[in-house]
Amino acid sequence: MTTVPAPRPVESGSAEILHHEGYDEAIVSPFVPAIRVVSNARLVFISGVTGAPVYHDHPHVPEVFDAVPADIAGQVANAFDHLDLALQAAGARRSDVVNLIRFFTNVGEDQDTVNRHQGQWFGGHIPTSSSVEVVRLATDHRLRLEIQAVAAVPA
Repeated sequence: MTTVPAPRPVESGSAEILHHEGYDEAIVSPFVPAIRVVSNARLVFISGVTGAPVYHDHPHVPEVFDAVPADIAGQVANAFDHLDLALQAAGARRSDVVNLIRFFTNVGEDQDTVNRHQGQWFGGHIPTSSSVEVVRLATDHRLRLEIQAVAAVPA
């Protein structure tokens, strides 16, 4: 029988990382199976961010997106910069992120680059996450990634 590790506090102290039977610390993974938010945390829900400017007209004006990098490396860097801005506005840190939902237009081609950038960006913190491949993103057909997040900020 596998021993299940005790809950481990997230750096911010507002959540605990939970593992279950089958956990092997030797496996490299960009997500953990569960995070429990403690009662004194404030939840912050962050709308999906992409490589495009966060603030843009609706209906969309295609020319606004002409300056967005075409490659996934440029788009993921922009998306995480935009996530930083939203976290800062909420008084949150990267280590407060408890969940990511990642939408890819080509998961096979882009996931490794995104995982590398995400790992460096979090600097050792690993949130829960889901990755989904979609036909396209609503903002602009040239976008390849959208990231939605939830943070648990100490009260």
